[in-house]
Amino acid sequence: MTKTFSLLAAGLLLACAGASQAETWPARPVKIIVPYAPGGAVDVVTRKMAAKLQEQTGQSFIVDNRPGATGTIGVSTAARSAPDGYTLVANDTTFALLPHIFKKLPFDHDKDLEPVGAFVFAPMAVAVRAESPYKTLDEMLRAAKAEPNKLTYGTGGPGTMPHFASEALGIATGARFLHVPFKGAGEATQALLTATIDYQIASTPGVIGPVKGNRVRLLAISGDKRLPALPQVPTFAEAGVKDFSVVNFTGLWAPKGTPHEVIERLQKEIATAMATADMKAYAEGIAAEPGHWDAPTFARNLKERTAYWGKIAANSAFEKQ
Repeated sequence: MTKTFSLLAAGLLLACAGASQAETWPARPVKIIVPYAPGGAVDVVTRKMAAKLQEQTGQSFIVDNRPGATGTIGVSTAARSAPDGYTLVANDTTFALLPHIFKKLPFDHDKDLEPVGAFVFAPMAVAVRAESPYKTLDEMLRAAKAEPNKLTYGTGGPGTMPHFASEALGIATGARFLHVPFKGAGEATQALLTATIDYQIASTPGVIGPVKGNRVRLLAISGDKRLPALPQVPTFAEAGVKDFSVVNFTGLWAPKGTPHEVIERLQKEIATAMATADMKAYAEGIAAEPGHWDAPTFARNLKERTAYWGKIAANSAFEKQ
């Protein structure tokens, strides 16, 4: 009886300890690893969310940039961290591309991280310079089909989201383009502005500046509706491309084994943040859509998108690194 009572008491103590951890989280600063350099879309959006989480919880959320190897350095660092809720990692749709970019990843893509929530959904856009002869997406696609591999597009390098998105556009339309890789998306945009390339596929926050400055014109955006910030730009479906639904998100992951109570609290805090007027205004101001996915929705969409990009990779000339 004494032994049974001791075991029961120990179990109750463990349960209370777990409940205490969930109730008090976050009791100290939370680190969010951004696996890219400062100033990029993931970094900027994550910093905005981190500030909001800090405001809501009263605890510091610190962004730690760990760039390199298409984000895998920072992601693997997070995957090896203690699953206590005090280390998270941010990323975007690129996470779903990783198994199709690398022959071997330094972490288990399916098992080592738990999706927490996604927020700020940015369409991908076909951008041409303001002086481009192509006024519509149809005009550009007809030119590409008439002379395969003559029209050039720029990206931040092979295996990046814009590269895969351009491959997806070619597969969906039967057009063939010539890929010109650069060291970063910013360089690709500069190449567009100087007429070094014909077009660029980029997330709307990445090109909204040149668009507002009348230096770049958008021919189409992904998503199922036009953006309030860009009401004149048609969706791909409206422009005649029915099978192109590529939207970039920013999201947070936690190491596998992070207490369920912590994941649940984070989901609620993200939902609360995205329901505020200032976060909605922020998202709309960078030509993105406000909103959020909870953990189950995030996990389901990641699985679907990983499979989708696998099909694109299989039907393109891309070779794994």
